[in-house]
Order: sequence, then structure tokens, then C-alpha cells
Amino acid sequence: MEGYIDTLKAEAVELLKDMVAIPSLSFSEDAVCTFVSGWLSDKGVQHERIGNNIIAEHITDKGRPVLMLCAHMDTVPPSPEYSFDPYKPDYEAAAKEVEEKMKVEAAAKEGEKGYMKVRAEDIVAGLGSNDDGASVVAMIAAYRYFSGQDVNIVLVLTCEEERSGQGGMTAMWPLLQERYGEGIYAIVGEPTGMKAATSERGLLVIDAQAHGVSGHAARNEGVNAIYIALEDIGKLLDHKFAKVSPRMGNVNLNVTQINAGTAHNVVPDSCTFVIDIRPTEQYTNEEILNELQGICRSTLKPRNLKNRSSASGEHSPLTQTAERLGIESFSSPTTSDWMRITCDAIKMGPGDSSRSHRKDEFVFTEEIEEAIETYIRFIHEYALE
Repeated sequence: MEGYIDTLKAEAVELLKDMVAIPSLSFSEDAVCTFVSGWLSDKGVQHERIGNNIIAEHITDKGRPVLMLCAHMDTVPPSPEYSFDPYKPDYEAAAKEVEEKMKVEAAAKEGEKGYMKVRAEDIVAGLGSNDDGASVVAMIAAYRYFSGQDVNIVLVLTCEEERSGQGGMTAMWPLLQERYGEGIYAIVGEPTGMKAATSERGLLVIDAQAHGVSGHAARNEGVNAIYIALEDIGKLLDHKFAKVSPRMGNVNLNVTQINAGTAHNVVPDSCTFVIDIRPTEQYTNEEILNELQGICRSTLKPRNLKNRSSASGEHSPLTQTAERLGIESFSSPTTSDWMRITCDAIKMGPGDSSRSHRKDEFVFTEEIEEAIETYIRFIHEYALE
């Protein structure tokens, strides 16, 4: 099978280059979904398309659990600061930019003098290459490898992940539950350097508004909404949530924006501020909202209560498999499609999260190749040993 794995690696790299060339912003994934679907058909991979999502399944024993490999095909908009075309990069120029970046990073690390020489063939560059195209193509390769083997495996490629749309995994998960029941385990593909995230923080953004009474500043009239907001902000920053996650620690909370006032001599009757909260699995978003509203005079309005925290089960076979293989585990500070599924899962994929949503996105071809090998080893250990 070694020669076949080499073929899978080479095809995965070329597939990713083709995917990058197709704009695939969230809610505009039709073209890339059509392309990937056609590519899978050309390779003999039977699948179905549901909206702009793709499902391929290989089920040999309905009495056994199903392992789902899932990654997303959509991207965020490109940064205007790209040094090369985010869709059709000049690879010589892109490699030079990557090399310079690596040189700066190496110089910043104490005692580290060397840096990596980067050639055009060493990278796949452009929007979506690292997040989340590398996971998509590596998972496709792993799925193809196990075609015909005695393993229950499902490949799910989704849309709308970056903007928490309703047409991606949110729509697919009820269908997957209906098909496979409770016996689903998942590897969520995101750029983690192929470390296994056994938990990830959620995201709760709250728009707060302090209400006062307008008046003339010269006469000390009114009730200053800014002072009410500052009092509440102080309470928020001093507040400690009682339950601490054994994996993620405390709930993180930061006030990130504040706005008030119309003129220097008018006491403002309204002051708005934004609270960025990164929950742990110890609390639901509703519980956090209610607890904070109980200590604030300001009105707290959540933007979205669905971006919950996730964590692997205490005795998860996925985390046990990672441990047996010596795969490093960690807790992820970022969200993913994991929050839209309710089965036991880990998050693991090629690339580096620090490259996501930034200019000059790239992934090393070696990272894709190593990810394919790691996924194959993981699935062998999990399902076949």
C-alpha cells in the first residue's frame, strides 16, 4: 500500500491547489463544492451532495460505531494585505514570503539562529489552503485509503462553517444522527499541527447597554450612563465563575469595545459595550448570560447562544487512541464545527492555526503528507486493531 499512499499524497496536494483557485467564501461555496464533487466522481468515490455539503460513506457493519471525518470547504474573505494573489499565487513569490516569515520567527526565538529554506514546491499557498483546505484533502485521502477495508467511516465536507450558517453542519447533523444513531465518533479537521484537541472553548459575544438620563454637564444634570457602564465593567472583571474546567481552566471574559456620548457638554443617557466570553464545558452559554445579568445594571443581549464549548468524553476511545499513538493533546481556544455536533470527538488536522484568517495563508506540502499518514495510523489503531 506504500505506493498507493504516495499517490494519495500527490493527488491531495494538487487537489488543494485547484481548490484554492476557486473562490469559496461562506454562503458562496457552490463552485468549490461542484468541483470537489466532480473530482471525487473522477476518482470513483461514491458520494452524495446535499446543498453545498458532501457525504461519502463506507459502512461494512451497521452494528459497529461510525467514525466521521469532517472538514469545511468555505473560507473567510481574503485580507487586502496579501503579498500574492490569494487565489492564483505566484509560487516563487509566495515561497519567498514564507521564507522571510520563517526567518523573522526564527530570529524572535531566543537561541534559535537557523531558518527553513522554502521552495515553491514546498508549499500550497492562498486563501483556504491552511484553513481548512489542508484538512479537506488529507481527510479525502484517508477516506480513499480505507475504501474496501472492514471499517465504518464517513467523510463529511461542509459549507458555511466560517460564518456559523444554518446550511452546513447545523443542517447535516440531524441527518447524520438519523442515519447512524448514537454510534458516531468524529475527527474534526482544523489546523492543529496534527495535535489532538480534546476540548475547545465556545464563544459568547454580548452587547451590553447601560441606561442613564440625559442632562447638561454644566449643571450636573442627569444620570451618566458611562458611570453605570464602568461600574458594571468593574463587576464583570472582578467576577469569578465557580466551576473550573479540568482541561480549560476558567471561563475567559474581556470587555473589548465601548461607546457613548454625543457632545462634550451632554451627559449621555446610553453607553454600549461589548463583552467577549470564551466559555468552558462547565457552563452553557445561557447559564453564563444569566449569571452576568444578575450582577449588572446594564442590559445584556447575546448575539448568539449556539457557539458552545465542547470536550471529549472522560473515557473517549478517540483520546485513548491518540494517547496510544503518542499524539500530543491540548485544549483549543478556537471554535469549529465541533460545537454543532453532539457526539464524542477530537479536533485534529494539518497546518497551523496562527496562519488562519491572515494574509499570505499557506500550508507546507509536508504537513499534508504527514497528516495523511497520521490519519491512516489513527484509523487503523482506532477501528482495526
